[in-house]
Amino acid sequence: MESFFIKMSSMNVLGIFFMMVVGSVLIYLAIKKDYEPALLLPIGFGTILANIPFSSAVGEHGPLTLLFNAGILTELFPVLIFIAIGAMIDFSVLLKNPFMLLFGAAAQFGIFVAMMMAAVLGFGFRESAAIGIIGAADGPTSIYVASRFAKDLLGPISVAAYSYMALVPIIQPPVIKILTTQKERKIRMDSFNADIPKPVKIVFPISITIIAGIVAPESVALIGFLMFGNLIRECGVLEKLAKSAQNELSSLVTILLGITIASTMTADKFLQKETLFILGLGLIAFIFNTAGGVLFAKFLNLFLKRKVNPMIGAAGLSAFPMSARVIQKMGQKEDKQNFLLMPATSANVAGQIGSVIAGGLILALVS
Repeated sequence: MESFFIKMSSMNVLGIFFMMVVGSVLIYLAIKKDYEPALLLPIGFGTILANIPFSSAVGEHGPLTLLFNAGILTELFPVLIFIAIGAMIDFSVLLKNPFMLLFGAAAQFGIFVAMMMAAVLGFGFRESAAIGIIGAADGPTSIYVASRFAKDLLGPISVAAYSYMALVPIIQPPVIKILTTQKERKIRMDSFNADIPKPVKIVFPISITIIAGIVAPESVALIGFLMFGNLIRECGVLEKLAKSAQNELSSLVTILLGITIASTMTADKFLQKETLFILGLGLIAFIFNTAGGVLFAKFLNLFLKRKVNPMIGAAGLSAFPMSARVIQKMGQKEDKQNFLLMPATSANVAGQIGSVIAGGLILALVS
């Protein structure tokens, strides 16, 4: 018993208590506020498990550590999640309006801003790349890149990525309002019927995989699994597997992903000044991505006869469908007859592709 208290006194008891509070706050946000509950709740509870003194859940033979080594370090869990995401996405709205792919690219601007700022703050080049990808609002891509470049920062990067995804309705509107006039926010855009021939839906994921693979070979694991999930959805002969990918696979891997990431959120690793920097840089990346999409739309309007509502550019993030809903809500607030959901959804779906390709490009360039 005496040796137990000696060991306890040598531990950062205050830090452990603080991490318990962090875990509890994440659980509260997941349950009470409905902020990304599928991820924040497992991360929150896993944080508590990892910080209980002498916990058998972590360590050389701890189940959380074993799962981390088998599922995160091998990049297995993130790519499996992409199959599930691909099976959930209907690319019809994007295929009907492929012009929106431009916004999926423009809204990745903040990634590179955050990378440069992280480097200025003293992070290594690989760590800076992992931090910058937070701005894509794509949790699985953030985890995938961080597992390659910044394993020790995986906990705060994951928490930042999923927290900001959940905070889209709070973060984006002020940025959009600052950069647009009321007249611009009232610009109406045509709604459209998203019926697409089945052969086109089947060819699309195959084509995107090949093109993205040629442009950025490092993105093949990401974009390939995403498009494989979509091909399962659209082929029409694997309905059972498509439903399994959308439900059972998504639920199981999400649980394992969240609680496993928490194994890195111990007091000695998480309670560092770098964590605050990561949270701040992630927010900056998110803001600049939103601004990049809006400003790109305003730039295009200099040349277009039929103007684009600049708010659509902000939907080029990967936070699907939250960002599209935000744009629809803001448009309705300015003009009750302005229906922006379809074009915003197109840009939002393009953001899914854009964030994955951006992650692949970063992997290729930094590697």
